[in-house]
Amino acid sequence: MKREDERILEYLCENGRARPALIANETFEKVSAAHVGERLAYLRHAGLVDTSGLHSYELTEAGLRYLDGDLDAAHQPRPTVDRVLRG
Repeated sequence: MKREDERILEYLCENGRARPALIANETFEKVSAAHVGERLAYLRHAGLVDTSGLHSYELTEAGLRYLDGDLDAAHQPRPTVDRVLRG
């Protein structure tokens, strides 16, 4: 988990599904939509978010459990860069 990940998850919890650009604009001052998109791809492979529609993401049950403190992200799958880039 990177420092932006929890804020991304919190945004999705509070606002429902969203695109990376919206999350970047409403949550961060100096984090690009491209970086948020990369983090969302990692979070998706870890099972904490899922895609919803065209380029939109939403929180999964595991993501909600993580935010509630009932799930340790260290026990989630650890995606590699190659796996994330391949989709």
